[in-house]
Amino acid sequence: MRHTRRRLLKTTGIALGGVGLAGCGGQSGTDADESTATETDAGTAAPTETPEPPSDASAATALAAEWNVMRARLHDAMALGHAGRNAAAATLVGDVFARFENAGGEWGAHEGLESTSESAYESFEEHLGSARTGFEEGSTDEAMGALAEAGTNLLAAQRGRTSGEVAQVFTIMVYAARVRDVDALATAGMTDAAATVGQQVFGDFEQAAVHDTVESAGQEYYEAFEGGMEEAVSAAQSGDAAAVHEAALASSQGAVDAAYELTSDAVAGVAHLSLMGTVGFDAEMAAGIGGAGVGLAHAAGLNGYRVRVRDAAWLYDAGATEAAKTAAQSIFQHFEGARAHEALESASEEAYNRFEHEGLEALISAIEDGDDAGVDEAVTTVHNGLTTGIDALAGENAAVLQSGFFRARLADAHERYLQGEGEVAATIAENLFALFEQNQSGFHESLEETSEDLYGTFEEEHLTALPDAFRNGDDEAVQTHVTGAMDALVEYEAMAGSTPVASAAAAGYMTGRAGDAGALATVGATDRAETVASDAFAYFEAGANGFHEAVEEASEERYHAFEEALGALRSATTGSADAYAAATTFADEATAAVYAVVENGGTGGDVNAAPLMADVFATFENARVHEAVEEGDQETYETFESALSNYVSALESGEGVDSAAERFAQATRNAAFAVAGAASEAPEISAGGSGGGSSGGGSSNLQGGPNVVSGVPEDADHVVDMTAVAFEPAELAVSVGDKVAWKHAGGEAHSVSAYGDGIPDGATYWASGGFESEEAARAGWENGKGAVQSGQSYVHTFETAGEHAYFCIPHEAAGMEGTVVVEE
Repeated sequence: MRHTRRRLLKTTGIALGGVGLAGCGGQSGTDADESTATETDAGTAAPTETPEPPSDASAATALAAEWNVMRARLHDAMALGHAGRNAAAATLVGDVFARFENAGGEWGAHEGLESTSESAYESFEEHLGSARTGFEEGSTDEAMGALAEAGTNLLAAQRGRTSGEVAQVFTIMVYAARVRDVDALATAGMTDAAATVGQQVFGDFEQAAVHDTVESAGQEYYEAFEGGMEEAVSAAQSGDAAAVHEAALASSQGAVDAAYELTSDAVAGVAHLSLMGTVGFDAEMAAGIGGAGVGLAHAAGLNGYRVRVRDAAWLYDAGATEAAKTAAQSIFQHFEGARAHEALESASEEAYNRFEHEGLEALISAIEDGDDAGVDEAVTTVHNGLTTGIDALAGENAAVLQSGFFRARLADAHERYLQGEGEVAATIAENLFALFEQNQSGFHESLEETSEDLYGTFEEEHLTALPDAFRNGDDEAVQTHVTGAMDALVEYEAMAGSTPVASAAAAGYMTGRAGDAGALATVGATDRAETVASDAFAYFEAGANGFHEAVEEASEERYHAFEEALGALRSATTGSADAYAAATTFADEATAAVYAVVENGGTGGDVNAAPLMADVFATFENARVHEAVEEGDQETYETFESALSNYVSALESGEGVDSAAERFAQATRNAAFAVAGAASEAPEISAGGSGGGSSGGGSSNLQGGPNVVSGVPEDADHVVDMTAVAFEPAELAVSVGDKVAWKHAGGEAHSVSAYGDGIPDGATYWASGGFESEEAARAGWENGKGAVQSGQSYVHTFETAGEHAYFCIPHEAAGMEGTVVVEE
């Protein structure tokens, strides 16, 4: 994986000393100081004689609207910080960064900012990176300060591209968006946080220069805006979410009406659309923070990997090197095609790289090399990367998933003890104690806050006693303390988490038990393996903290597949089948079951964010900007209305929310260009509605090179499909002179690279990218060359008889290798 700008931001950061901004650590940022002179660079006032940019609507105005949505989203992150949702705030900041990175083109937010002010561009990116790191590390005040500075950069760019009058109107819309943040939090049931945020907004507005600007537009608009804001705060303090919603609507409408008094209809319409786009993101935020959500399922999948990587280490310790390598590769293979793959990369690219590249690939290499210390180090790296990702995706529910992980590891320790490895078991228990004391994923604190009795039972009565019990070979004490610790955690999971959250923890524990059964069978302990598999089945049948019923209610098909996989594991431990392969299949089913519970079981929380967007629809139908969009460009108008309608439907049904939200965001952006009279300058809307998100590790910057073509040539004699982590077929027989096409059929970008010592003597080296050696091919990939991406194929004609071995560079560790046998 190349070092993308986003990754570098995560690893470098900047100093935040001396920020000294109004609202630093609060939510205001620099919006309270928008009366300063026009700025051409961040923090640099332009000379007074510099001509002010025009105030007429243009593509530049639509570009400024893109930045305004980003300014508002920075306040979304601050609102989450006020609500104590730092993990969600970090994820949101990461999403803003990903969208910014992919907003290319002359009139895209990224290139537009860079061309407007190089210093503002660099400072914006640096502060986004620092904000995200701050939230991830719990440094909320520093994160808030960094976001404030990032907002300054965008405001400076707006002043550089539009007039001061227009920039003020955009700032008014940011305040309106912040009032809608209060609405979003209240909709998600977080009225206390909504009240806190609302008070911050009100205080900032009272000190802001635009306070007088709104008042100058007309007393009725001023009273509607400020009065609605006051009512929203009061309603939030009373816990009345419905009243918050109505007050927020009235307040934001006052801001919109004021905008039309302050500037031209076209500029006001563009600003109004930026507010609509912001509310679209608010609805997505409310839906996401109101319940377990799909992020929980992603995190549950990662939790399964966190458990399974220990199996690879166990098998390695047992001398089963090939089985250990296969176990590690099976994680890699599943992850490449998993739904959690993109989610982890989007949530934290640092965690993604630490898990897959710095950890998992290193683990496979260390196993192959017989490097004991390397195996231990790689397992730790994998664990840390996955833990960071789980924290980002599961938020406050990460503590419950950590409990499921602890149960799986306690079971591991018990199995190692039963195999005569008392010291290993004691070390596992001591490591768990250390993780607990570190409060990793907030588990220690959550357990203590949930129940002092359970906390004492788990830690003081059982966990601290386990190392000695293991070392002393005291079977009775071991059984007592393992069972006692596990029972305390089961009870905690039921108390601390909803049914889907407890189910996700149970899935992690069961994945661990399945892995134990597979590992035991692999090392020859078949009787114990059967017992472990049977116990796992009995645990599920007994309810598994509601997991059994939740899966059955969510999807009959998923439920039966889950039970069949569990039954197949039990059968494999007593027969000739590969028990660890059966355990891997079960792990996949366990993760799929959690997705079913979250998505089909109605357990994403009781938040109904649809009214937030339904009111946008109602407002648009009667708004002055409605006609302006239609007159600006009919196709853009139809796309916007369709996207808005589909988004409302998605929120109502709970299905396809992410893609519908993205489509609406892009359609709103382009509607602003239409109103500004620049429809032809608008960026394209991606066909799948996914533009602006993560690019899958920077794949948009990859290059193919010689013989990488679009489609598959009609004269190809053979076609090899490249799936997520495999060549199909992996072995191919051809004749001299045959042309072979490797078609991208799935997953991320691939390479087709011959092994330098794996081709016949006299054969010319071949690889996508046209490299002359394996070393050059590997170096080229690191520089983004030699990639075969979706819709492409690599073509090579074989002229030398013999066996040609090749591989995919990014997925070599997952076992993505192939052979072409060329016959005379």
